[in-house]
Amino acid sequence: MTDELFDEALQMIQSKSEGVLQSELWKLLDVDSRKCSRIVKKLIDTGMVERHEYRKNGIKTYLLKSTKKRIIDPSLLMAGEHLIPCVGCERECVVESCELLLDWMYELAFVGLEE
Repeated sequence: MTDELFDEALQMIQSKSEGVLQSELWKLLDVDSRKCSRIVKKLIDTGMVERHEYRKNGIKTYLLKSTKKRIIDPSLLMAGEHLIPCVGCERECVVESCELLLDWMYELAFVGLEE
């Protein structure tokens, strides 16, 4: 089993907050179900994934969920030196018309052009 498949499986599971069915994971990874079972066992043994019994159309499978959330790069919340205003905002606004957010997005665009 390659580390690439292990990482790919973990990323797939982490990307879905509702989890991924093991019976679908092996198809997504383009491996046979036996190889997928070994990958899942390794993910469970490392504590990165938990497995719950699940029935789909009367057939038993397992729902795989990440135990650890993906680490988000904090720089994604920055536009230059300005933190996205939504982090500490208590306004009840419409995102599409929030002037604070629009100003931040313009700053983000200008920073992107300068780089």
